[in-house]
Amino acid sequence: MNPIAATDSNCRIETFQASDGYELRYRLYPAQGPSRGTVVYVHGIQSHGGWYVASCRHLAGVGWQVAFLDRRGSGLNERERGDCPSFRRLIADLDEFIRARCPQPPPLIAVSWGGKLAVALEQMHPGRTAGLALLTPGLCPRIRPPLRQRLRIALSRLIRPTRRFAIPLDDPELFTAVPYWQQFIRDDPLALRQATARFLVESVRLDWFLRRCRAKLTIPVLLALAGQDRIIDNRRTRDFLERLAPESLLVKEYPQAQHTLEFEPDTEDFFRDLSNWLEVSRKN
Repeated sequence: MNPIAATDSNCRIETFQASDGYELRYRLYPAQGPSRGTVVYVHGIQSHGGWYVASCRHLAGVGWQVAFLDRRGSGLNERERGDCPSFRRLIADLDEFIRARCPQPPPLIAVSWGGKLAVALEQMHPGRTAGLALLTPGLCPRIRPPLRQRLRIALSRLIRPTRRFAIPLDDPELFTAVPYWQQFIRDDPLALRQATARFLVESVRLDWFLRRCRAKLTIPVLLALAGQDRIIDNRRTRDFLERLAPESLLVKEYPQAQHTLEFEPDTEDFFRDLSNWLEVSRKN
């Protein structure tokens, strides 16, 4: 079965309307057996919910209802592809979704670039989640556009904000060493290959916002790091979160893994660690 197919029999596609009228699609995986609650899941800059089918199925299988929200302009959301009005609008989307779809604060799983939104959400709305599971979060990236392109992006933001630029992650080997998954990324019709100047500038503004954050995170925080990650800086990421969540941070590192833990040959330890941490957040 193609993991990106909207017809995946393990989930159903539902729609949520944000306060500005944008309709966001998300995958809903019902819990199997007695429910442990709802977990909200968000993806990275290029990916979407279809990349994380295996972990969603695993979590549903141990009793979690999983709501995987595709970011506006990404994945299943075709309108205004690769664009956003502002980083605050993206955080508002996530905040509104949680308040509308979750009867109580849920644990939030955030992958790569989505980790920035997750931390910013808790800074803006403390207690909105029961905990943050940050999977190779893009808080301190290694990769960014070259200087000349950054200048072009900044100029375009002023005169042509919807001009599109390539996202500098076009090599599938940055995500995984597994040939099958490398080909999956190459062939994925829902992957986001380009973003607007406005989106890319807002991503930088989100970085600036996070650097100014001072409020400590007291909810449980899981940081999952891939030892062979070439997309994020593990040391800086760990230092950043140790300052922000000094009492509640749990770090799990997978020494031989590449950036996308979902695409490793053996995900057993990762899935077990994630399930165990979710149980801790449920009892928090």
